[in-house]
Amino acid sequence: MQYMTTAEIREKYLSFFEEKGCKRMPSSSLIPDDPSLLLTSAGMVQFKPYFLQQKHLEAPYIGTTTVQKCVRTNDIDIIGTTGRHLSFFEMLGNFSFGEYFKEEMCAWAYEFSTEVLGLPAERLYFTVFEDDDETIEIWKALGVPENHISKLGEDDNFWRAGPTGPCGPCSEIYFDQGEEFGCGSPDCAPGCDCDRFLEYWNCVFTQYDGQEDGTLAPLPKKNIDTGMGLERIAAIMQGVQSNYETDVLRSLVSVGERLTGTVYGDDGATDLSLRIMADHSRAVTFMIADGILPSNEGRGYVLRRLLRRAVMKGHLLGLDKPFLNEYVDEIVRLMGHVYPEIVENRELARRVILSEEERFGANLRQGRAFLDEALAQLEGTVLPGEQAFILHDTYGFPVEITSELADERGIQVDLDGFEVCMNEQRERARAANTKDAEAAWSTYGGVMSDVLDATGPTEFLGYENVEADARIVALVRDGELVDALEAGDEGRIVLTRTPFYAEKGGQVGDIGCLETPDAAARVTDTQEPEKGLIAHTVVVENGRFVTGQDVHATIDAARRARICRNHTATHILHWALRKVLGDHVKQAGSLVAPNRLRFDFTHYEAVAPEQIREVECLANEKIMENHLVTYYETSLDEARKKGVMALFGEKYGEIVRVLDIEGFSTELCGGTHVGATSEIGFVKITTETSVGANLRRIEAVTSFDALAYANSIEAELKETASSLGVPMFDVSERAAANVRQLKDLNAKMKFNRETMAANDLAKLFDYVAESKQGYRVLIAEVDGFDAGQLRNGWDLARARVEHLGAVVFASVKDDRPILLAAGTPEAVEAGFDAGSVIKAIAPAVKGGGGGKPTMAQAGGKDASGVKAALQTARDMLL
Repeated sequence: MQYMTTAEIREKYLSFFEEKGCKRMPSSSLIPDDPSLLLTSAGMVQFKPYFLQQKHLEAPYIGTTTVQKCVRTNDIDIIGTTGRHLSFFEMLGNFSFGEYFKEEMCAWAYEFSTEVLGLPAERLYFTVFEDDDETIEIWKALGVPENHISKLGEDDNFWRAGPTGPCGPCSEIYFDQGEEFGCGSPDCAPGCDCDRFLEYWNCVFTQYDGQEDGTLAPLPKKNIDTGMGLERIAAIMQGVQSNYETDVLRSLVSVGERLTGTVYGDDGATDLSLRIMADHSRAVTFMIADGILPSNEGRGYVLRRLLRRAVMKGHLLGLDKPFLNEYVDEIVRLMGHVYPEIVENRELARRVILSEEERFGANLRQGRAFLDEALAQLEGTVLPGEQAFILHDTYGFPVEITSELADERGIQVDLDGFEVCMNEQRERARAANTKDAEAAWSTYGGVMSDVLDATGPTEFLGYENVEADARIVALVRDGELVDALEAGDEGRIVLTRTPFYAEKGGQVGDIGCLETPDAAARVTDTQEPEKGLIAHTVVVENGRFVTGQDVHATIDAARRARICRNHTATHILHWALRKVLGDHVKQAGSLVAPNRLRFDFTHYEAVAPEQIREVECLANEKIMENHLVTYYETSLDEARKKGVMALFGEKYGEIVRVLDIEGFSTELCGGTHVGATSEIGFVKITTETSVGANLRRIEAVTSFDALAYANSIEAELKETASSLGVPMFDVSERAAANVRQLKDLNAKMKFNRETMAANDLAKLFDYVAESKQGYRVLIAEVDGFDAGQLRNGWDLARARVEHLGAVVFASVKDDRPILLAAGTPEAVEAGFDAGSVIKAIAPAVKGGGGGKPTMAQAGGKDASGVKAALQTARDMLL
């Protein structure tokens, strides 16, 4: 068995199945093209339309083959504790959509394992579903001894998408690592919980359609869905016992060794931290490169949790400053040649990660504050497991850190209670993961999926035409297919072809009208409910529309023109933002409407006003230079080779549309645009705001709306100038002068009020008395003082009254009582305690408060208790 690198195994697998007739396909994004899934966790996700016969491979291909990047986090707390569990991994896969089946798959799996990888046949073991005798005979015919084949039940070797739907038996291939890794049981065999038999390839034969009554109906076309963990087979081929010892991950572990000065293998706890840092950093880098940004929900929360867990493990090893970008650089070096998106988004990943690490530093401090408060309020010597779980889940504190910090104060953590909370979370995650697996096979649902199956995709004519003749292929009302839509009905109409652009990529859908000689319908929106199927939302104004009828479709061309101006402007603004702020800027969302545009982009801090002005100036220069705007179609690979920019987080098919703004901007975009930049007129940025961590938003207007915006500002400025009685361009100077004058008047008023208050307070200085401990004390009620004035009163009294040791003041401000006690260090040394005084007198005003021995204060609800409070103070001190 010859040593192979991860890169060699990856390429050999793809080449092998390419030679068998499978089409090599790129990995899809970690953001699945399915709203029911959180993250891409299997190779089959991108091929769902093929399995459902909604899309078909063209000859001569008999299937597909991929290496799919995957993220699974349903058991995040197990990751790193063993050598097998990973959050990010690569899944080798080959798929058939009705072309080849069991015999070919088994033969090729055996051939690849024994001849390409060179695995010893005597160390290979196979499991099959207990009722799948057909597969047993196939393996035996290939030369597999019968004692190397095991039958397992439905839980292990039968795959289901859900209670009903596509399903079928599995056959798994295992590698015997040797008796020394076994449990010693004479019955030890594949499926045992010990480490002897390592499963590395799972072949799913999707041949049945599960019915509601539990029966299995044969599918009209039988499918193949396979998965082989690249890291797992790499461990076998490299003769190591852990995924973390394979070449790629071991290089990342080495980054941690270098940063921390530790040695992998010397200490179990250190090894755990090094494994987690290596694994999570890879997941984080790939997730950001695919358009996922940290947030408090969904994918962003998964990303943030992985990142913080890695940071916390680094802190355990003494890394108190940001360090994860060291991993980013190594990940790009190791894997950038296979996944160009991590190269393209390297700077963005570095910026986002650095920002999150710095932000988490503050979170760590908040977590410590939460723990300190929880321990201070604790009755007893055991911290509840629920609070330890909050520290773990909200602040990223591993329970071992919480235990260590609590132990320093003689307090234990209820680890059993913590585990109960963790198990509840795991069950929620497993339920969600199961739901995701089922959702991956469910249809997008409803009538529109049936329409797509029956009619195929809609031909879009809107790049060149604003009107077209077409035929109605489907009418939908209230979610159901109907034969006709009558006057007054609201519904959806699907045509064979259309000039109407369906909402996607941030661009809103077109509106317009559908007409026949005897009927008219107003199109209020255009959507794409299924990929490739365009549906027109309509209100029938007169007449009757029926399936099969010819119609004339006309879009609102003036509205479309305004949308085109705004859409091309987003591309120009994107270019200008990258020029001014840096190449880390990526589009992260947009809205292109007829009256405005909204553009979200990745950036780690607010954009300064002078930067906004520079962006705006650059954009308008390009608009007025009148650059030609063209587009062409090409393959995604070819576009990448040419350096065409892909939008951050966007998913693309094999054939893409490239928008080329002559001389400075080329981006992938399927929207509609102007023919030359001068058609935009000019662009005006109206706002710049934050919409999340590392995510900013600008809003802008163009052409007629930009002119209207400028006119409204001018009108407002003229009105203000008239009110101030100055020329229009002197408004800011006059306003600044007025503000200065107002500040001076307010300062004088404040001085006068404080002088009057001081004079009122000075009248009380004659009431100073001697306390029981021998220092001089003033206990008095002063009217209308707020808390700040009471503190100033203490300063004034101390300056004016010789040898004054302490004061107790009470005041009523806006019907709310305020109490203050304060004393000099000498008075405190003699026995005065401001905090104790306040605690004693505050109940009289139905309030509470506290402070230090030298100063304390309280607020209350009952002003009538002020005199009683002061009397209590006199009883205590005099």
